[in-house]
Amino acid sequence: MVRLTTYVTCAGLGTVLAAPVAAGPFDGTYRQAANAECALVGIDGGSVRIAEGIFYGVEVECRMTNPVNVVDMDAQLYTMACSGEGQTFNERAMLLNSAQSDGIIMVWDGYAFVYDRCPDPDAVPLVIDTPPAD
Repeated sequence: MVRLTTYVTCAGLGTVLAAPVAAGPFDGTYRQAANAECALVGIDGGSVRIAEGIFYGVEVECRMTNPVNVVDMDAQLYTMACSGEGQTFNERAMLLNSAQSDGIIMVWDGYAFVYDRCPDPDAVPLVIDTPPAD
């Protein structure tokens, strides 16, 4: 996994500290289809993932750079610096939260994909106790 890191130099100390990139607004794992396997990222029939500014798609990774807010929408437009299957390319993609589900919509030039969010595997299950009926 490629990890983006920001380096900060402390003035006068000559020390370099590495700070991890903050989570982005669309970070998560998303199903490519309703029956997709969330644990399988980057393959057909699996899922896609966005983490720390990188989109992991089917046999492709894209650095999500130059985010621009889309006016009056819960959306951002990115320059996607992609590599995979022996090729490198740059494309623009818009990401927005779905109004109909806990997922995202990803729009590329001429294509739109709806991805539902996978459950967080580290989440603690919510247990609700109901009081016994009298």
